[in-house]
Amino acid sequence: MQDRIYLCIDLKSFYASVECAERNLDPFTTNLVVADPERDRGTICLAVSPSLRASGVKNRCRVYEIPIHLQYIMAPPRMQLYIEYSADIYAIYLKYISKDDIQVYSIDEAFLDVTDYLALYHMTSSDLALTIMQDIMDTLHIPAACGIGTNLYLAKVALDITAKHASNRIGYLDETIYRKTLWSHRPITDFWRIGPGIAKRLSLMGIVTMQEVAMADSSILYQTFGVDAEYLIDHAWGREPVTIAEIKAYKAKSNSLSSGQVLMRDYDYKEGLLIVKEMTDLLCLDLVDKKLVTNSVSLHIGYSRDVLKAAGGTRRMTVVTNSVKIITGCITELYEQIINRLTPIRRITVTFNDVVDEAFEQYDLFIGPEDLEKDRKVQQAVLDIRAKFGKNSVIKGMNLLEAGTTLERNHQIGGHNSGE
Repeated sequence: MQDRIYLCIDLKSFYASVECAERNLDPFTTNLVVADPERDRGTICLAVSPSLRASGVKNRCRVYEIPIHLQYIMAPPRMQLYIEYSADIYAIYLKYISKDDIQVYSIDEAFLDVTDYLALYHMTSSDLALTIMQDIMDTLHIPAACGIGTNLYLAKVALDITAKHASNRIGYLDETIYRKTLWSHRPITDFWRIGPGIAKRLSLMGIVTMQEVAMADSSILYQTFGVDAEYLIDHAWGREPVTIAEIKAYKAKSNSLSSGQVLMRDYDYKEGLLIVKEMTDLLCLDLVDKKLVTNSVSLHIGYSRDVLKAAGGTRRMTVVTNSVKIITGCITELYEQIINRLTPIRRITVTFNDVVDEAFEQYDLFIGPEDLEKDRKVQQAVLDIRAKFGKNSVIKGMNLLEAGTTLERNHQIGGHNSGE
């Protein structure tokens, strides 16, 4: 079977590079951080420019951790702008590769299966990678790095570990090179999918390198990590059987919609219920907009400073619906059932489970279809107005309460300023 050849392209310090590009500045010589100046110095920097990283500033540090002797530009986050740049870069990928052979991994990272294109372009994988990276630089002034591998895992590891030491910012790995050059690499957390928690559990077993993982007793690994041991063992040997084609062909057995937020201060019981209702209201609008329905809701509550174990629960409804009235009533009952009323709240996540097409909507004996249709028409009218005049053009009274967060969140993407 022919080895596949994958590129894993990463846009270096993407948010910071976009801000430099917008200012006609070179990110390799400009000290710039992307952080919200309206928050205190404890806020996290979403990105720091390569110039600052070369000065020893860690990516995603807090503002107060930047040495005071360093001068830098602080750029407020503009998430909508970053999304537009990411879309433009995807369009550049499409100049060279079919969408069927592209798997977007994140806003600043993508895998490209170039196996069938190298002969077409009469290029090596490195040549094609350099061509695409240069196109991105020439068109949008965003620097990139690339890992090349004979499977998805090796391409990612080549990017994360090998490319950073190459003058052209390109790394290459096959299974043989991986075992020869990286089996003894430390720290083990540099490898994809191995975080501090997994590393700590491996360390307790006396394992600190990928070679030691490969040579370990597999039964002990399965006992410790369960089914995840299979991924760990495969990756230790440099193996990854999954292809982009298989990823694109995958269909989940069930779907869900979810919304979560970390609150900026401690919220009491009543304020927490307000946030739950706001989040439920927005998720119900999302259901109507996507023409979906649900029959089950879940709620997760994280308390301040983890003084208590997080609370959570799931409740099924007697209908399959997108009615904001029914779903809000259900999740309110769930909130009152699981909440500790005396403990301040800091994190809330609302999830609609088993989401299916509106065609599968079901009623019960106590709720008539006329009432549900009336509810849906109101929600659709709200969506139409918001689409034309903005998200805050139609709001509810609860959104105006001091503890409400919807008005502010409507100007955010991913919890950060959209820049609009």
